Amino acid sequence: MPRVLITGTSSGFGLAITVELAKRGWDVVATMRDLGKRGELDRALQESGASNKVVISQLDVADPQSIARAVVALDLPARGLDAVVHNAGVAAGGAFEDLDEANIRRIMEVNFFGILALTKRLLPTFRAQHRGRIVIISSESAFAGQPANSPYCASKWAVEGWAESLAYEVEHFNIDVVLVEPGPYRTGIWDSSPRILPKDSPYYPLLRHLEATVETHVRKIAGDPADVGKVVAKALAARRPRFRYAVGPTAKFNHIARGKLPSTLVRKIIGRFLGLSRVRW
Repeated sequence: MPRVLITGTSSGFGLAITVELAKRGWDVVATMRDLGKRGELDRALQESGASNKVVISQLDVADPQSIARAVVALDLPARGLDAVVHNAGVAAGGAFEDLDEANIRRIMEVNFFGILALTKRLLPTFRAQHRGRIVIISSESAFAGQPANSPYCASKWAVEGWAESLAYEVEHFNIDVVLVEPGPYRTGIWDSSPRILPKDSPYYPLLRHLEATVETHVRKIAGDPADVGKVVAKALAARRPRFRYAVGPTAKFNHIARGKLPSTLVRKIIGRFLGLSRVRW
């Protein structure tokens, strides 16, 4: 049976991907930073009837020692590994000027450097096998900037540039790189992320407006994370997967807009969608 390692599986996309692949017969190594948060995944697997296909392990992608332990536990190359799904991610909402360096660096460590570090440890196995698939859960945030979300957008832009470059280097070894780019979905990332809204901030009117507006829009248009699980399963099953899979209507629009429309026009469209003209400075 094919075997996959997935990061960030305690909730959201990671949980949905784990359940979907387990139901399809994959042997899944589902990892998360805090094993104390595995309850939701355990319940979902029990309900799906696929819990016997999943091993749950600890992995903090921002900790080199944790990565080393997790890779050793995979028992490579004695046991093969067909794919890795990089899903772990963090965010912090706030105007760039108000965000402290710790928050910004944490986002880049998890969303960008963690992916690089884990991939580097797995590439020797993929090369030796002459096969492997590297799936990265990116975001529509990689298509255009978003107010009060600059470090997160930057992390997704960075990982996409890296992924495009890596694809040239590994294709000779029959290793595929795949980007899955969802729009708004009902995951826990925003509920669990810090929101920096100091009342003395010069950006406070904008931040208060965005807090209310984004919550309203997300509730209206957010999809089921199971959709992303199905797309990942499709990408892993494909003989020749696409490099990019935009998931959801806004992601598909932004994907097209990035190459077709001037950035200033895209910014105006997003500004209108978010009602930024109503902000009272």
